[in-house]
Amino acid sequence: MQTLTSGKDLLFLLVLKVGLAASMAALLARSATFRKVLYTEMRNSDEKMQLLLFMAPTLVLGVLLRLVGGFRFADLSLEGSFLLGILGGSVAGSIGGAIVSLPAFFNHEWIATPLAVLAGAIGGLIRALLPNRELIWNFGPFLFLGIPRWIFRVTRNVRAAWEMLPLAAVIALELGRDALAHATFGRAVQPNWLFVLEAPGRWTLPLEVLAAVMAVAVPIKIWNNTRIEARLKQNEELLLQARMAALSSQINPHFMFNTLNTVTSLIRYDPELARHVVRKLSSILRHLLRKQENFVSLREELGFVDDYLDIEVARFGPDKIQIAKELDEDTLEAYVPSMLLQPIVENSIKHGLAPKVDGGQIRIRTAR
Repeated sequence: MQTLTSGKDLLFLLVLKVGLAASMAALLARSATFRKVLYTEMRNSDEKMQLLLFMAPTLVLGVLLRLVGGFRFADLSLEGSFLLGILGGSVAGSIGGAIVSLPAFFNHEWIATPLAVLAGAIGGLIRALLPNRELIWNFGPFLFLGIPRWIFRVTRNVRAAWEMLPLAAVIALELGRDALAHATFGRAVQPNWLFVLEAPGRWTLPLEVLAAVMAVAVPIKIWNNTRIEARLKQNEELLLQARMAALSSQINPHFMFNTLNTVTSLIRYDPELARHVVRKLSSILRHLLRKQENFVSLREELGFVDDYLDIEVARFGPDKIQIAKELDEDTLEAYVPSMLLQPIVENSIKHGLAPKVDGGQIRIRTAR
């Protein structure tokens, strides 16, 4: 137990403690591997070990900074062990708590390890009890503001508010640590057996509890924001794929209907041209029935447009539709959105050339 000279010193250290927890969470969130493991709901043993290897060294470093450098705000062993438990389960939380508290244990702080292991186990137990794992991410810095609403809901509807369970656990752990630090049953518990910030007067206890809650809630809030951003990006990609699929489904029936009508009419007076149109149609169908990708090379996209234009020229006649190309060779290997050109060409024929008696020309130019 280390005594501070005033409540102002304690308040300053508590602010630094919460800031360190936020910095640690932001730093870990920069790793793609950590994000992948963190956002996996059902983890195997290897993924739990990865989560442990990411968080435990950072927490151990904080304890060492407190022991060696005197930075008392850097010790997040209790809060970190609970985080490991609620995110990784009881086994990861218990093992992580034991690892994180090893420097304190070797410094003869004998209660540090059992308390950290207990915090990790409680976090894992809460994770197992929650009916929905999404409730873990609801644990934010301002969750305590919903306590009056939770009490009203429980007394009126007799319904549990599971999101309050992690909050209650962190408060209980911090109060328990404070009680152990101040226990005076003979000399069974020595003052140096457990580290706790101590300031003159017991009025500072609510501040210590609030800081412990924030040291757990702020990292979860930061990771949840990153998780939401990743999900939004994934949803945008899925939306793009859905739009591409919808575009193809709109083009195919309309195009197929016109092409088959063309083939039907050509069979009567120009069977060779009808066979040519059927070959082009089969090439287009192979392109459309393949696994769709969001981006293709410009060369491939132009080849698809060529097949389409050959069919349109057969429909309207070479005198009504003339094709001119000015293609830069340096552009042909560039990647463009799939199905980008065909709708534009189709609209140019339907709305630009079809109404004209004499037809016209379609010019396709590419350049960087």
